Amino acid sequence: MAAKQTVNAAAVIGSRFDADLLASVVDSVDVAPLIKSDLVDQVRFGRRAEYAFRNPVIRAVAYESQLKSGRAQLHRRLAATIQARDPASVDEDAALIAEHLEAAGDSHDAFDWHMRAGTWLTNRDILAARNSWRRALLVADRLPDGDPDRMSLRIAARAPLCATAFRVGGGGAEIGFDELRDLCTAAGDKRSLVLGLNGLQTLLLFNARRQEASRLADELVALLDSIGDSTLTVALSMGVATAKHETGEMAELLRVTQRIIDLAENDPRKGDQFLGSPMAVALALRSSARMCLGIAGWKADLNQANAMARTFDPMTAQAANYYTYVYAVAAFGALLPDATALRDTADVLARAEQSGDDICLLGAQAARAVILIHHNGPDREAGFRLLAEMRERSVRDRFSLLTVPLADIHIAREKTRVGDLDAAVELSRSVLDGFYDTGGSIWCALATTALVEALVQRCGDGDLEQAHAAIDRLAAVRTDPGFVLHDVALLRLRALLARAQGDTIAYRDLRDRYRQTAAGLGFEGHISVAEAMP
Repeated sequence: MAAKQTVNAAAVIGSRFDADLLASVVDSVDVAPLIKSDLVDQVRFGRRAEYAFRNPVIRAVAYESQLKSGRAQLHRRLAATIQARDPASVDEDAALIAEHLEAAGDSHDAFDWHMRAGTWLTNRDILAARNSWRRALLVADRLPDGDPDRMSLRIAARAPLCATAFRVGGGGAEIGFDELRDLCTAAGDKRSLVLGLNGLQTLLLFNARRQEASRLADELVALLDSIGDSTLTVALSMGVATAKHETGEMAELLRVTQRIIDLAENDPRKGDQFLGSPMAVALALRSSARMCLGIAGWKADLNQANAMARTFDPMTAQAANYYTYVYAVAAFGALLPDATALRDTADVLARAEQSGDDICLLGAQAARAVILIHHNGPDREAGFRLLAEMRERSVRDRFSLLTVPLADIHIAREKTRVGDLDAAVELSRSVLDGFYDTGGSIWCALATTALVEALVQRCGDGDLEQAHAAIDRLAAVRTDPGFVLHDVALLRLRALLARAQGDTIAYRDLRDRYRQTAAGLGFEGHISVAEAMP
């Protein structure tokens, strides 16, 4: 009898089981007959002996041969035992507890533990978190129509799945947002709707649908305002900020990030639903806004953002790196990479590689690659290899198509440097046309720079006319008042064109104005380039 109870309990526990757990759910444990009959093997000896079924079929037979009521009772005992054995790590065991409760037929309790597991795993293992939410969704959808909680539970499981779809790649053609919107509208649930809307907006942005993402961000702001929850606003306004950053709407970005910082009230953890510290990333994005608008304080924001982010999860650290170093160094020419940037990006990349999060890894690779390439040190070629790896994974797995033009612009400029001018012109023109065809991007200035540099150096038939047209096209882009990013870039490009055309007087005037503007803004990258101009 003891042997039968033991094998039944073991089958409920799983393919592997330990003596302590067995003893917690059955009154009398007797493993010896099971070993003698070649049903199980002892796989660990000592005080915490552990056993395993020799064959999955043996376990399946032992499991299915039990009465459902008795098996359900064993699952409930196991769930209770796991909860009680180490309260400090109960969140870590939440997925296992949920499985046992679901097997016991305790649907509502199982749903709660699946959701709890997803929450705990969000910033640790996003794939595992989404698996827990999917399990919760299946439980909710199986509830009878007459269950008073059915609609609310179906919404609760779908909201985080929609909210995090952008973090798992694949383009997200079908994330279930329309179904979530219908359920939320029927239930009057604005909070869950705003979670899903934030995920959809970010997914559109990561698939380079910039203008759609920006319009959806405006809807998101209105919905957050109607809810009036400061913590929720801090958490979800990050999606709004990233969309406005990518489209170059810097006045709006400054407003949104300032609001996040104000609502955080010096609490870097406030709104930590998806990022460990929204405030740290908001400081990074405010740094970009201030850079582009020529407002002092951007460097202090940059330094504070990275210092704060270092103490949080890999995603927060990566996002702060990305929105400071990538843009300040590559896009804006505001910063020259130094020892701090080299150390920060190396540390963040190492953490991202251990995180198991592909979005986190892509951002960390981008920041590290940019710093290595612009540092002009012995690891410059390693930077290009990292950039190529990031680009290949972005295209293959579609985690973030935003990183593809970042790579292509740098590749085009490198082709110009080594004299492969036809390829440089073709690649940079393709990137730039892609930006304009989709409504523009904050990267337009750098893409125009890559194209004009290649055309001026090639200086073939019609090249200077094309360079002039590209410059005029950038100058015609509508920007916010005070937007200096295009102004400083245009001064340099017009100087390059004037020199190529042999207009010495215009060249010297434009060069000197470029130097003065760069110095006035404190943009180290532009200052270095301007000083090197003959």
